[in-house]
Amino acid sequence: MKPRTKARSIALQALYEIDLTEHGTGKVLAERLHDSELPDRLDDFVRLIVTGIVPIRQQLDTHIARHAPEWPIDQVSTIDRNLLRIALWEFAVYQQTPIKVAINEAIEP
Repeated sequence: MKPRTKARSIALQALYEIDLTEHGTGKVLAERLHDSELPDRLDDFVRLIVTGIVPIRQQLDTHIARHAPEWPIDQVSTIDRNLLRIALWEFAVYQQTPIKVAINEAIEP
């Protein structure tokens, strides 16, 4: 797995846990990053994704729901919802990731 793909995977795990348990972002990130063996620069990327998404989850979900009305956001699985949030955040908010890359990372197994 490519290093940034691995970082996104860890961010996904953290977002999933935060959604399901409502554990604090800092605690979840500390645990996930402690368990990973990422270089510091990729730890920073994980933190950037998670701390970028958590405060604007509702806005991201509203945007997703508006563009996918056949899929009520509360009926989308937690994993899929967070994959969509990550992709949307990366190209619409972070604006450092090309759209093609964000989409590919979201759908690649």
